[in-house]
Amino acid sequence: MLTGALLILAPLFLGFAIALEDRRAMTIIHYTVEGLVYFILLLLGLGLGQMEGLAAQLGGMAAQVMALVLVLFVANMMGLWLFHRWQPMSVERVEGNVSPGYRRLFLAGLKPLVAVIAGLLAGYYLLPDMPMAEQLATWALMFLLFLIGLQLRNAGLSLRKLLMNRQGLGIALALTVSSLAAGAVLIPWLGLPWHDALAVASGFGWYSLSGIVIGEALGPAWGGVAFLNDVLREIVALAIIPLLIASRPAMAIGYGGATAMDFTLPVIRSSGGLPCVPVAIASGFLLSFLSPVLMGVFLSLG
Repeated sequence: MLTGALLILAPLFLGFAIALEDRRAMTIIHYTVEGLVYFILLLLGLGLGQMEGLAAQLGGMAAQVMALVLVLFVANMMGLWLFHRWQPMSVERVEGNVSPGYRRLFLAGLKPLVAVIAGLLAGYYLLPDMPMAEQLATWALMFLLFLIGLQLRNAGLSLRKLLMNRQGLGIALALTVSSLAAGAVLIPWLGLPWHDALAVASGFGWYSLSGIVIGEALGPAWGGVAFLNDVLREIVALAIIPLLIASRPAMAIGYGGATAMDFTLPVIRSSGGLPCVPVAIASGFLLSFLSPVLMGVFLSLG
């Protein structure tokens, strides 16, 4: 498993070490990342569709996903509420309704599910057994992590300033600690060794990473559970951000996890105003780094 951990972390840090100044190259990288995410999700679905005894395991997977989503939600809200009480944050009052793009973003949150379902149906009904799919997904994930490292390094963000953003750092730490506590509580229910349960709880909303990494280490069924847990986090975050951000911004921003710096950021901006943006970027950036590190470390203990 140590080799697997290095395969996760090495491309990410290699990409982060490379500085680029060509905007055209960054645009190409952006679209390549988007395409790779959906390609990886299709492969994840394909692996699920070709898994032996899929129908018999669906009920257990659904129960595990619901337990993860509910326990993580409660633990994250408690941890973020405690941080909010300790370091309260004020936001602008935004007049009117959430921007018209909110519904579009909410529907876009369903696209990963569609990609996985398409791969699952193709693997179950149409395609012959493809033993190379898992290896292909691993190489695609490594390339994706390398490109994401490039994006993080060249996003015009100062790592020093991000680490000095007390609200963003505190939100990231509160979400991390509360997620790991939830993973520990779920060990008996999930029936996994403690380190694997903590790895499953460390996705922080990064579904394209967690689905493949967990699936490669623990099998396609657990990959599907990790994916669904993290994609549902993103969808729930889109629903609760406008409701919570005015009174408890740390809870609204934090629950989105790693998505706070990209996918859920427009809703955070439109609902909470400009003061929320640097906090969301800082917390999302830090969680985007912590997620692969923690998953790699925990899975290497097996």
